[in-house]
Amino acid sequence: MTAPTRRDLICAAGAVLAFPKPSLAQGKPKVVVVGGGFGGASAARALLAGGLDVTLVEANATYTACPFSNEVIAGLQPMEAQRFGYDGVSGSGVRVVHAVAAAIDADRRRVTLADGATLPYDRLVLSPGIDLRFDVIPGYDEAAAEVMPHAWKAGVQTELLRRRIEAMPEGGTVVLSVPGNPYRCPPGPYERASLIAHVLKTRKPSAKLIVLDAKDVFSKQRLFEAAWASLYPSILEYVPLAGGGQVTGVDPATMTVRTDFSEYKADVACIIPPQRAGRIAVTAGVADRSGWCPIDPVTFESRLVPGIHVIGDAAIAGAMPKSAFSADAQAQVCALAVIDLLAGRAPEEPKLINTCYSLVAPGYGISIAGVYRPSGGVLADVEGAGGISPLDAPASLREQEAAYAADWYRTITRRVFG
Repeated sequence: MTAPTRRDLICAAGAVLAFPKPSLAQGKPKVVVVGGGFGGASAARALLAGGLDVTLVEANATYTACPFSNEVIAGLQPMEAQRFGYDGVSGSGVRVVHAVAAAIDADRRRVTLADGATLPYDRLVLSPGIDLRFDVIPGYDEAAAEVMPHAWKAGVQTELLRRRIEAMPEGGTVVLSVPGNPYRCPPGPYERASLIAHVLKTRKPSAKLIVLDAKDVFSKQRLFEAAWASLYPSILEYVPLAGGGQVTGVDPATMTVRTDFSEYKADVACIIPPQRAGRIAVTAGVADRSGWCPIDPVTFESRLVPGIHVIGDAAIAGAMPKSAFSADAQAQVCALAVIDLLAGRAPEEPKLINTCYSLVAPGYGISIAGVYRPSGGVLADVEGAGGISPLDAPASLREQEAAYAADWYRTITRRVFG
């Protein structure tokens, strides 16, 4: 199978759904959306298009995007290209409130903000993203992250990791750790490894990158490994779980990363810890013991708390990975379901698409795509509908896919935030 074409991508990313208007007698129903990333901002716009009264609650006045942040680390993309304001969202008619959602009363259907103000709702959509679990790896806490940056929430940490790599002495060692599933952006750590290796190859050719992985199998594995063997054979060392890749502790003071089998001394360490749904999901009672949020795959309504829908990275979405593309697709489907439910209609069964692009070097892109539909109470792959970049593709196709990735990023950010 082949990955979607540029035409497929732009059509999927830029599609405008026809939203039916709810026909309620007593004014517009109120929907509050918490979280202003790709999922939340997209959902807010879609709900507004359905004729609802929509309030978006987002703590930050500027959103810093994670897609393409690995390119920032490698010096291929300016940090400014990751930052987006909410003027476009508010200009569309969505009420944007920059505040922290502190509590949710599901019985009385209201959100309480950190300043004590309350927002009533008929339906609530949560798109809280992730929280990093600083309680899992011994020695790794928020203070350690200032020495061994995770850079898994884009912004200050992204720039910190970039600076540390730039300042690393020639002949130094970078250690990158990858958590077990699930986590935000399954191929993201391997793209990061690729681009860090590119930096070392071009600027510090005697340096080395060691990738410690808590898994033996990962997204686009054959494509990444083939690229590493071709581009970075003497620079990048990959250690899977079976080879002792599980990180069991760190010591920021000595820049040591420990596994069951070895200790690694690092000049630069990037520790990506395990993750869970953002805090407000726990506060709302929609996260289960796994730390993630079980949802109905047709409506994205929580299986634990009625009237609350969860989209994006926080949701347990079955076969559908945690990505910006997924969050946007889920936002559209969830918005249609909320509009139908508020109007007393039964939501239709959806189909959703996801495409993940990765760069392994400038002008060298690879991708994987999937189509998903509800099956057995979860989102399952539609057999035969997905695709992955061919292993033996010519350089021209790799270059084309890198261009498609940039096109997708420009398209989705303009549509969601512009």
